[in-house]
Amino acid sequence: MPRHPRVVNLDEMEWNERAHGERFAMQFKRIGSQAGSKQLGCGLYRVAPGRTAFPAHRHHANDEAVFILAGEGTLRLGDERIPVRTGDYIAFPAGEAAHQLVNTSAGPLEYLCFSTMIGTEVVEYPDSDKVAAMVWTSAQPALRAIFKKSSTVDYYEGE
Repeated sequence: MPRHPRVVNLDEMEWNERAHGERFAMQFKRIGSQAGSKQLGCGLYRVAPGRTAFPAHRHHANDEAVFILAGEGTLRLGDERIPVRTGDYIAFPAGEAAHQLVNTSAGPLEYLCFSTMIGTEVVEYPDSDKVAAMVWTSAQPALRAIFKKSSTVDYYEGE
């Protein structure tokens, strides 16, 4: 008998992988979308020692939260460096400090990341002075632009 479409099991899902350079690498499973969630995202992430999954970033529309399932790491929260470990729950309210989770341990770091799924989002990347503007419809990007904050132009430029 097939399972209910709103029930997914991690053992039945394939790992996806993404890496860039020496700093960024992750394995992940998109749990929320697989179960048909529309307004709450959930992903399982596995990060190797010495790596991070994402650049430091700050969301302006969506809240995020992380629950550490296994391992230890360092949370960058604005200018702070905070040790985190198995069992820690971390909230990232929209518009607050930029955040990044780095695996500073000798073993894998596994965590669940939850996010509201507001379709219009602006994200800042303080380390690279970038801004991303995104609009999502039906889980597909309708608009996605990433640019340097310093490349701003006058409102009437080119009009």
